[in-house]
Amino acid sequence: MKLPDTTAEQVEVGRSRREVVPRTTHADWAPASDRPDPIEVLTASNEGRLDELVPIRFGRMAVSPFTFLRGSAAVMMADLAAVPSTGLNVQACGDCHLMNFGLFATPERNVMFGLNDFDETLPGPWEWDLQRLAASIVVAARDVRLDDARAMAGAAAAVRAYRERMWGLAAMSPLEVWYDKIDLQRALEVAPDRAARERREQLERQARKRVAENLFPKIVTSEGGHLRIADQPPLMYHMPDLTEEAAMGFLDTYRASLSTDRRVLFDQYRFEDAAIKVVGVGSVGTRCFVALFTSAGGHPLLLQVKEANRSVLEPYVGMHDIAHNGERVVVGQHLMQAASDIFLGWGTGPGGRDFYVRQLRDMKVSVTLVNDPKFIVRYAEFCGLALARAHANTGSAAAIAGYLGKNDKADQSLAQFGLAYAEQTERDHRALVEAIDSGRIPAIMETA
Repeated sequence: MKLPDTTAEQVEVGRSRREVVPRTTHADWAPASDRPDPIEVLTASNEGRLDELVPIRFGRMAVSPFTFLRGSAAVMMADLAAVPSTGLNVQACGDCHLMNFGLFATPERNVMFGLNDFDETLPGPWEWDLQRLAASIVVAARDVRLDDARAMAGAAAAVRAYRERMWGLAAMSPLEVWYDKIDLQRALEVAPDRAARERREQLERQARKRVAENLFPKIVTSEGGHLRIADQPPLMYHMPDLTEEAAMGFLDTYRASLSTDRRVLFDQYRFEDAAIKVVGVGSVGTRCFVALFTSAGGHPLLLQVKEANRSVLEPYVGMHDIAHNGERVVVGQHLMQAASDIFLGWGTGPGGRDFYVRQLRDMKVSVTLVNDPKFIVRYAEFCGLALARAHANTGSAAAIAGYLGKNDKADQSLAQFGLAYAEQTERDHRALVEAIDSGRIPAIMETA
């Protein structure tokens, strides 16, 4: 949609979209009569994955409605594509559930909060991200035994924070929006009470421990004088067909994606080994490697090399003008994240598979929710703030703000949607469990 030049005119464009999609319509959710079978959607999404890992994916999704939601972005995007959209697009995350937010390190080694998963990113409707976030908050709150009123309060808090921040961002210049960030140090300073401050201090300490130097001795062993990643099947193991020649060929393509200064830094490390590492819920089955490098002084570098497939958004928003899915993920991350990993890049592996690369861990921490209504609301607010900045960087903050307005109508409508879709997620989760119990699909249930 072509937008006018002035902020005031863009606000009016957003406000006019209420005539097409009233804010109250977001409260409604009912599956269409021809809604695709969610199990068939999930099975189709296994195309190209490693067959031996697919049962682990389904086993993790079967644990709870929340783990199901985390692994079923394809199901939810199909659902959202079937309802009216405002037509205001941004660089969308595509898998915007609350566990895809968290802490991460800036190149200056500060700790920030924001989105940290971009596997599905593509330009698309801003509201799809906000709807998925609201639903995930309700599902997660139910998972920790909070009642529906408190679960919806968390979802409404996320939308309110997003809406109010979008009005603030609408008044900024593009450069000011680009520089906007949620710095954990600032979050500590404005903590509302002692308990919140202590929780945030604990998260910062946890983040600063999640670095390669601490992980290195846990996953690396020495064999015949050579460093090697220790096999820990079925979650970490070597692929017989991953030769050193193939690895070096991939690294050449990855290196070419880096800026000149980052190449100089990368060249100071020598490749040692690489192994498959099973990660997440929705990503299980895709080819994800941990690659070990060392410098001349023996200092370790651990990179995550993750396969990038077609986005779950693509069937509904069209193909991106970037053909390489690894590059698509990297560009989307740069657009949506206030600061990104210095080793973030992409490359092409054997068989023409697309991958992207980033440091493994590097102070990345996701928050674990607890049965604490105040904490749920505060965390939801941080997610809403971070998402607003991510969207305003590529979309019209003024138009989105104009659509959402200055009262709580959108907040309450999207919270109501979150509850309705949480109930849909629970039904879909039961369908998955039944499919596993009947033998329709294989699953491996992991033990703690």
